[in-house]
Amino acid sequence: MLTLWEEVVIFPNKVLSGGVMAKLLLTGEYQHVIDGKNRVLVSNKLRNQIDVDEHGANFYLVLGANGILCLYPERYFEQIVLSVAPQTAAPDEAVAFERMSFALASKVELDAQGRLLLNERLRKRAGLKDQITLIGARDHIELWNNEDWEQYLSDNMPQYQKQMSQARQYVLQKQNKEL
Repeated sequence: MLTLWEEVVIFPNKVLSGGVMAKLLLTGEYQHVIDGKNRVLVSNKLRNQIDVDEHGANFYLVLGANGILCLYPERYFEQIVLSVAPQTAAPDEAVAFERMSFALASKVELDAQGRLLLNERLRKRAGLKDQITLIGARDHIELWNNEDWEQYLSDNMPQYQKQMSQARQYVLQKQNKEL
């Protein structure tokens, strides 16, 4: 059985030939502007973290948890929605989950300059303004209003620092036991 921390840090893995593990681990924060044509640049630094052969060159734009607009690499998103059924006993809830999962997702491609055309309806539902921050969030990219992201950081920084300290202690203790 995994500890809580192990459950948090174990990333989606796939075994490649030779036993090498491939991980989807998107990181960083990047400020951008949504232009007058509803396009936003997805930074090369962020895009280059995605193995196109494994995860695909396109994306799904999805209204995610807490109304945050998320960008998932296409093959990864397809794995999620096609392999995970909602854990509910009520058939009506399962149908509603499936409807929402597919209705609130749009398959999108980046143009030659690495820009994403945002679906206007999803943008409105997410309340995105012109100044946004794209963040790498392990297996997807989140699109935040700059001021909302800064407020989120401010609100959650003490808890993050505590968790990071605990994680570091966990790793150090595990390393010491292995010696």
